[in-house]
Amino acid sequence: MYDLKILGGTIVDGTGGDRYSGDVGIKDGKIVDVGKCEGSAAETLDASGAIVTPGFVDIHTHYDGQISWDQELAPSSIHGVTTCAMGSCGVGFAPVRPTDHAKLVELMEGVEDIPGTALSEGISWGWESFPEYMDVLDRMPHSIDFMAHVPHDALRVYVMGERAVHDEAATDQDIAEMRRLLREALEAGAVGFSTGRSDNHRSAIGDWTPASEADGKELAGIAKAFEGLGYGVLQAVSDFNILHGDEHFDAEWGVLEQMQSAVPDRPMSVSTMQRDHSPEQWKWILDRASKANEKGREVRCQVGARGIGVMLGLQATFHPFMGFPSYKAISQLPLAERVKAMRNPELKARMIAEKSDPVAGDGSMLPPLADYFLSNLDMVAMRLFRLGEKPNYEPSPTESFGAAAMTRGVPVLSLVYDAMLEQDGEALLYFPVYNYTGMNLDAVHEMLTHPLALPGLSDGGAHVGTICDASFTTFLMTHWARDRSKGKIPLERIIQMQAHDTARFLGLNDRGRLAPGLRADINVIDFENLELLHPTMLKDLPAGGQRLMQHANGYIATLVDGQVISRNGKLTEARPGRLVRAGGNA
Repeated sequence: MYDLKILGGTIVDGTGGDRYSGDVGIKDGKIVDVGKCEGSAAETLDASGAIVTPGFVDIHTHYDGQISWDQELAPSSIHGVTTCAMGSCGVGFAPVRPTDHAKLVELMEGVEDIPGTALSEGISWGWESFPEYMDVLDRMPHSIDFMAHVPHDALRVYVMGERAVHDEAATDQDIAEMRRLLREALEAGAVGFSTGRSDNHRSAIGDWTPASEADGKELAGIAKAFEGLGYGVLQAVSDFNILHGDEHFDAEWGVLEQMQSAVPDRPMSVSTMQRDHSPEQWKWILDRASKANEKGREVRCQVGARGIGVMLGLQATFHPFMGFPSYKAISQLPLAERVKAMRNPELKARMIAEKSDPVAGDGSMLPPLADYFLSNLDMVAMRLFRLGEKPNYEPSPTESFGAAAMTRGVPVLSLVYDAMLEQDGEALLYFPVYNYTGMNLDAVHEMLTHPLALPGLSDGGAHVGTICDASFTTFLMTHWARDRSKGKIPLERIIQMQAHDTARFLGLNDRGRLAPGLRADINVIDFENLELLHPTMLKDLPAGGQRLMQHANGYIATLVDGQVISRNGKLTEARPGRLVRAGGNA
């Protein structure tokens, strides 16, 4: 007798093969039969008219803080994700000395836009070493499974103290100790090592991240901790010194190559996106990754599902008027009072005639890009859009505020100002920062269809006041497999990428497909009616912090370890999720 049987669905099994009709039988958290399932079941789930897929694996999240206070791990858990990897981009909370808690909070707040007050109040702490951190997490029930990278910034701060944040090179002794600590963590089940090298990453007080300028010698020396293990991955995010010119690309790639070459049997993923400053750079990353694979190394490219953008509004972390003197004078008022004040025509006239004060630089977690945005609003407005009640993430240039201003013959700032006051000040505007140089997603299509692409960069749990890209999994299905007028990607390939390929990259051989003997991590989805809903701002973080949340219609059920964690888009009380220690499934 089955514990649960999913009946009459269209099975998209994660292998990339053609879909087919059938049932899925589940017993003791495992898939027992797929296709024809004879026999009775304690519970049945009707999947007629729906697709049945493996649970999705998200390789790039930042739930390192949220995991302490939130058992649900939303938004990921409401978008079909059943396993996630956190500790990305070199930031996290272990290892850590008790005296450095605040320093790591500042890093996470600045780099990942998570309120420091929420982190300070919500994180349980109770650990110093990375194995102790994992032991604490192991005792916490959650909706979905999770894995943890060892973050470079935390390692550096733990070993080097204040020297870590003053752009000092690590000594041989420093490197040896970081390598020892990483090895200790890997042997305890850490999934890998992450490092962040982005020009846009700053701490909450405006400092560069500790690992941002680490050299190849340091990275290679740390990476040698993987020698002989046979499991674990490397993850790197880098801008490739783009602000200093394309000629710096080769040197920066060389640093990452030096790290991966130290342990050539370990897979490495590299963030890959199109940036306006160097619109062809993503092709160079794909080319270098291809050449590395030709040499027998596994280098994969993490690709976002759409524009890497921000949502702007009066409730958001960032919006076009935040640096304007007249706005700063009312910025601390409650939302309703700000909206009332801004509806005064005299204040509007005064504000749109002003210029923004600097908001980035020393003492600010905002990157220099923020000031560029605020000082070039007329130009930026050509890529600034209403998000819309039904979010459109591939809008036409004709829909931009810049185009509307030219058509109507009115100042663009006036239109943006009025739009921000819609919905009683809760309206959101959309600005795709990356992946939108051509004012469409054609470049993203090329990235996603490259054989080395891995869907990633969702940043689940991060950038909570500006981004809600944990919905990438849903967007992959709706936009790329169903709705886009050109360049569709077969649904079978989308599911293979987001379930099988991501699971295999992390070394998880017990999930990612629908096959007998594998874990019953499963989605039942009304694919034809699947849709993303408009993001909303919730004030549910510790210390009264707020975050963007985006729901979807169409998820009939999501199962983790054979238990239903979500029905019709609503999370249940089931908490089968656990810490997954790498190595056991390698």
